[in-house]
Amino acid sequence: MIQPSVYLTRIAIFLVIVTGVVAALHEALLGIFMTNPVLNGLILGVLLIGVIYVIRQVLLLRPAVRWVESFRRNDPSLSIQTAPSMLSPLATMLQEKKGRVSLSTMSLRSLLDSISSRLDESRDISRYLIGTLVILGLLGTFWGLIDAITSVGSSVRGLTVESDDVGDIFEALKLAILQPMDGMGTAFSSSLFGLAGSVVLGFIELQASQSQNRFYNDLEEWLSSFTRLSSGAVGGIAEGEGSVPVYVQALLEQTADSLENLQRIMARSEESRVSGNQTLLQLSERLASLTDQMRTERDLMVKLAEGQMELKPILQRIAVATEQGPGDSAADTHLRNIDVYVTRLLEETVSGRQQTVDELRSEIKVLTRTIAAIADEGR
Repeated sequence: MIQPSVYLTRIAIFLVIVTGVVAALHEALLGIFMTNPVLNGLILGVLLIGVIYVIRQVLLLRPAVRWVESFRRNDPSLSIQTAPSMLSPLATMLQEKKGRVSLSTMSLRSLLDSISSRLDESRDISRYLIGTLVILGLLGTFWGLIDAITSVGSSVRGLTVESDDVGDIFEALKLAILQPMDGMGTAFSSSLFGLAGSVVLGFIELQASQSQNRFYNDLEEWLSSFTRLSSGAVGGIAEGEGSVPVYVQALLEQTADSLENLQRIMARSEESRVSGNQTLLQLSERLASLTDQMRTERDLMVKLAEGQMELKPILQRIAVATEQGPGDSAADTHLRNIDVYVTRLLEETVSGRQQTVDELRSEIKVLTRTIAAIADEGR
């Protein structure tokens, strides 16, 4: 989803431009402001409050975007309590649907309408502040005009021509004109600040509205990715001819959820069956290799027996030689070496046979457990 940082950057650039223009015209604007500081200060205060509020509304989109991104990543720490207020109905609905999320078109529409109404409510205050700036400018205009008209009337009533000095008459006329000019200054200055403030706040509110609309569109595209489309007719009632009862719609949604759960269970069972088949194949391969190993050991034992048969005549001749010459040390040494060799050969044969038996027992245990697990899954 698009982050609202792009729109915040536009707002910051626009405020920098406005600040530069105000700094360049600060002397003239200060004179205009001083014509009626109270009313113009009120207008600028409303403008400042509106700018802060609109920027805050854009900043509130960041936690909403982070929450949606965390849900799409299946963050285990995600909960309803951490969801922003504008996404509370979405969080409640998604929390109730465990596993794979699926929405109906009616649920999607009601959910989007709820979020849209919340976004519109947040924009009502900013729109009201824009209108307030225009109204304050108009009030200042009417106030200044009324003041100017009252001053003109008072000046006309107080103007006399009894004096013969033209200079005195002209000086009195100048003083009579100054008071209406103050009223006109109030009127035009308040209109200037009110309209300028409405233009500035209107641009900022436009960026906030665009950011909220972009968030709403991205959210709608994401929710539409797992939305089920309803059929055109239910129970012989075509679309447009009559409305589907609420309980029928709820029953259909529950049936669809049950079918999806059954499909997921069957998919997991199929995966377990494939895994069991692979285990059986591996076990068969191990048993085949074990059989080959036992055949090899059997051939080795046959060769060992043949070797013992070949050694038997030699042992007999050595025994005869020993009886004839008991004092021959070389024959005794040779006999002892053969005895040690035969003893070691027998020990290795016994240990190899015991190891083979142990391996065969372990493989048979693994086979038994696998067959039992497959039987349980089948049941």
